Amino acid sequence: MPPPMKQTFKAKNFKKTFKQLLVSLRVYAWQIIVGLLCAATSTILGIIGPNQIQKIASYIVNEPIQMNEITKLGIGLIIIYLCSFGFAFVQNFLMSGVTARISKDFRTRISHKINNLPLKYLDSTPYGDVLSRVTNDVDLLSDTLSNSLSSMITCVATIIGSIIMMFSYSWKLTLIAIAILPVSMLVIGLMFKVSQKYFKMQQDALGDINGHIEEIYSGHNVVSIYNAQDQANEKFDDINNRLFTSSIRGNILSGIMHPLMNLFGNMGYALIIIIGCIMTIKDFSFVTIVTTFVIYYRMFNNQVGQIASISGTIQTTVAASERIFEFLDEPSQEDESQKTKQLSDIKGSLTFENVNFGYTPAKQILHDLSVEIKPGQKVAVVGPTGAGKTTLVNLLMRFYEVDSGKILIDGVDIKDIKRENVRKLFGMVLQDTWLFEGTIKENIAYGKKKVSDSDIIKVCKSAGIHHLIKSQPNGYDMILNEDSNFSSGEKQLITIARAMLHDAPMLILDEATSSVDTRTEVLIQKAMDELLKGRTSIIIAHRLSTIVNADLILVMKDGCIVEKGTHKELLALNKVYAGLYNAQF
Repeated sequence: MPPPMKQTFKAKNFKKTFKQLLVSLRVYAWQIIVGLLCAATSTILGIIGPNQIQKIASYIVNEPIQMNEITKLGIGLIIIYLCSFGFAFVQNFLMSGVTARISKDFRTRISHKINNLPLKYLDSTPYGDVLSRVTNDVDLLSDTLSNSLSSMITCVATIIGSIIMMFSYSWKLTLIAIAILPVSMLVIGLMFKVSQKYFKMQQDALGDINGHIEEIYSGHNVVSIYNAQDQANEKFDDINNRLFTSSIRGNILSGIMHPLMNLFGNMGYALIIIIGCIMTIKDFSFVTIVTTFVIYYRMFNNQVGQIASISGTIQTTVAASERIFEFLDEPSQEDESQKTKQLSDIKGSLTFENVNFGYTPAKQILHDLSVEIKPGQKVAVVGPTGAGKTTLVNLLMRFYEVDSGKILIDGVDIKDIKRENVRKLFGMVLQDTWLFEGTIKENIAYGKKKVSDSDIIKVCKSAGIHHLIKSQPNGYDMILNEDSNFSSGEKQLITIARAMLHDAPMLILDEATSSVDTRTEVLIQKAMDELLKGRTSIIIAHRLSTIVNADLILVMKDGCIVEKGTHKELLALNKVYAGLYNAQF
């Protein structure tokens, strides 16, 4: 029986993607060709087998029985099947190796692509979509090349070989077998088309129900506070009913296809047996031909159903390949291999000259922004949400490029320096903590080679987290994972210790203390004051208590710097900063 039919997703441009796929596979062309030839040879040998069985049967039916001929044919049959197995083994060995290498190559290319994509793409694309391309789409492509491609060759070879062998036995019975095929394909094709509509509805409903469950789960406290459980359940029931209806209809129609194929196949068997028996009455020796013909017809009928299923799989695979190629074809960051300028003996002066920038052309974020930051200054950037504070840092770190204007470090335009060299000049602590599964020591030393334990302990003491780490099981060798009993503030302290260890000449803190309590904030502030000595630092803060001792405070509003000065100077102005400060205190 052929495998169950699966839902297929079609590529937007099948021909273009298929050509791209072939180009990507040309490196492994000889292995694939040899593998497919082995698959075809194994199939052909399998087709020859029943013919040998028919000859053996004819020697048994006809008298006198010739044991020598039967023995020779039997030995020949065993050799044929052993050779068929050998070719199938070689094909499987070659294709398994090729598909593993292809999967590895695609994942490597995608990984390198991720590291060379501009932040703009990653900010605008869901992480789940990128992850799906690395895992699901590559796995689907690998499975198809490993199984479906060889199966397609096997199916085609079996169908052609079976038809040839059936014609060699009886052209009348062969015409009966082939005549049933168009009718069965027409009926099954119509049912497949109808069922696809319900499978599409099923996928849409499945996406809705996953989104709803994730939304309700993540906002469970809000749902409980407002007693909205009934409302949430009503929406869930509505989506669940749609999913149930589309699933049951699609599965019923899909499930009917195989009984229908069996029905048409059995009708063919019945007609072949009836007409074959009539022909046997006239010539009894024809019974061996009918028996062998039925074996070939069974091969033919099974492979027809198999081809329909594989065709759907190949369509889905090309669609997955299209998603992979779309990702790989995304514009990468500008190649900077020709840039050789490097900064040494950093003083730490920063200059923004008439900087204009917008994430989209229609919406500008920064407008003709200019400011000069002197070496060693502790500069705070404050302002309402959406004023452009984080955008300023994104441009400074070259996560995005300015639309016009310049950003200078020690008088050198950062566009003239490689991105990685610019970023080495800064230590950075973000509002959102990022820790990977590994030891505390490995997390703190992330991105820095040849770090001694004493250096790690020193920065942890400065960050006020040494005692906490020593109180954990295994201390600095404790593995951090989802089960780790660390608060968000404690995780933030680890990332601050990481920035301290980096020991860069300049420092950026983007809401670095937003996740810690007041007592912890005081400890961090003391450590930061020591860390920031002699270093140029930019601090983005909503908690104005953390930046009252800043050398310079930049007040931003609507993408412009509307005020600048020290804490006392800005309070004396009694304008935007004073309003923000008084609102908090």
